[in-house]
Amino acid sequence: MALDNGDDDYTQDGTVDLKGNPVRRSKRGGWTACFFVVVYEAFERMAFYGISSNLVIYLTEKLHQGTVRSANNVTNWVGTVWMTPILGAYVADTHLGRYLTFVIASAISFSGMSLLTLAVSVPGLKPPQCVEPDMADCKKASTLQLAIFYGALYTLTVGTGGTKPNISTIGADQFDDFDPKEKGHKLSFFNWWMFSILFGTLFANTVLVYIQDNVGWTLGYGLPTAGLAISIMIFLAGTPFYRHRVPSGSPFTRMAKVIVAALRKWNTSIPNDPKELYELDLEEYAKKGKFKIDSTPTLRFLNKACVKTGAKDPWMLCSVTQVEETKQMLRMLPILIATIVPSTMIAQINTLFIKQGTTLDRGIGNFHIPPASLGVFVTLSMLISVLIYDRFFVPTMRRLTKNPRGISLLQRMGIGLVFHIFIMMIASLIERRRLGAAKDHGVVESGGQVPLSIFILLPQFVLMGTADAFLEVAKIEFFYDQAPESMKSLGTSYAMTSIGIGNFFSSFLLSTVSRITKKHGHHGWILNNLNASHLDYYYAFFAILSLLNFVFFLVITKYYVYKAEVSDSMEVLEGQLRGMAPAATDQEESRRR
Repeated sequence: MALDNGDDDYTQDGTVDLKGNPVRRSKRGGWTACFFVVVYEAFERMAFYGISSNLVIYLTEKLHQGTVRSANNVTNWVGTVWMTPILGAYVADTHLGRYLTFVIASAISFSGMSLLTLAVSVPGLKPPQCVEPDMADCKKASTLQLAIFYGALYTLTVGTGGTKPNISTIGADQFDDFDPKEKGHKLSFFNWWMFSILFGTLFANTVLVYIQDNVGWTLGYGLPTAGLAISIMIFLAGTPFYRHRVPSGSPFTRMAKVIVAALRKWNTSIPNDPKELYELDLEEYAKKGKFKIDSTPTLRFLNKACVKTGAKDPWMLCSVTQVEETKQMLRMLPILIATIVPSTMIAQINTLFIKQGTTLDRGIGNFHIPPASLGVFVTLSMLISVLIYDRFFVPTMRRLTKNPRGISLLQRMGIGLVFHIFIMMIASLIERRRLGAAKDHGVVESGGQVPLSIFILLPQFVLMGTADAFLEVAKIEFFYDQAPESMKSLGTSYAMTSIGIGNFFSSFLLSTVSRITKKHGHHGWILNNLNASHLDYYYAFFAILSLLNFVFFLVITKYYVYKAEVSDSMEVLEGQLRGMAPAATDQEESRRR
């Protein structure tokens, strides 16, 4: 469908409606569409964290699992939750599109949540209550009980694999990169996206956790299930306002073709003039709503894939744009690796940090604080930090750096990594104080309550929220922003994959350190009785690991090359900060014709 030359109301980024027709900015997208997406996410995160925040307590107290096993089961499940989005991104980018993939996956998520609520409600689906101080003396859950419980958890995982990589991408797709005003809005979108997530998390870590600990698990899981149902209905209500992107084929196949073609032509010389490389006409990309990318010297070996040798086989000859898309995805891999260690640190919030809380005095008068509720301070800290960052830090840095973002995404991530080093150092010192109090009051062997307030753990929770405001928000935006336009869902899944790998790495480290430190008759660092453990050593080890990871991050970011913008919107925004206005690019002019 051709667009009139003078009609600037149509989006220029290739977005369409569900029938494939071009859309007007005034009719679809923008903050109106994002309202439904953002509200959905608040309810969905309330449901997700309503399960994950207190899961280690349910596994310990209801399924009678020990410290290491329960913590590993939590991180293994959370790891799987954050790994499956790469499959959901593949389905969305290749076959069904983001909207349809999301709708189907949300139905699967709801069925998993419903079954999970059933598993914690029916007495026959869990072992009898146990009052023994040592869980090793309690009756374990049967194979059938575990199969139903974990079957429900991992059904939920399949669903979240389709929703998580697509919902944030759907939200970001509501802003046209070729319109400077909308591009400016997109720069703030991920901050406010995280802000909405934290509202849902806040409710989960206060109301839901309290209900689960003091009222019952049936209502505690039933409310998140109802919340998920409400969130799906809210998302569907916004359907008339959404902009959509057409599936562009398998990103894995396109990248594989480039790598195979380059390897098959490994001894072919690359011409000095990039214009001699194979490329489609600009109009071909404009007609398909895609973007042409110029050749770059980075990862130069892959340029062999677009050297003309007479062969037309797509596994022998690829366009420059296809090669550059592959480069963009490969260039982000070292950054992904650098985000794995901080994801491992974050995994401690819902495992060892909470287990520490169970050993401390949780009373405020007659009220007892659920240990998992300390997660609310991560949320509050992040909420406040995101607000301060967006409303004060960014405007101040814009005036100094003339960068529309204030500082670069990698600089923002680096600040978050520095926070993680100090968090684990502080956590180690606090744990040393807790162990000292346990020894002074003679509760080391008994594993009894340590007469210290649970609030001594606040610094590590509060600082974790501040770190997330820098690292986690920047990470999501970075992987979305730096991914090729046709691989945005896959790019977004990188951010989630790092969380998943980080959780699996946490399970590996916990099991390995627990096993090694028990060798040769030693007491061990991580036991079921935390008062006799040495989590202070474990956290100090994490601080050293975080420091080494930060050094690695500095090295790889020194050589990272940001992708070129597909439009001049960022230049326009920078020009406005400097009082200049650059001319439109050839690619924009082609899209207007």
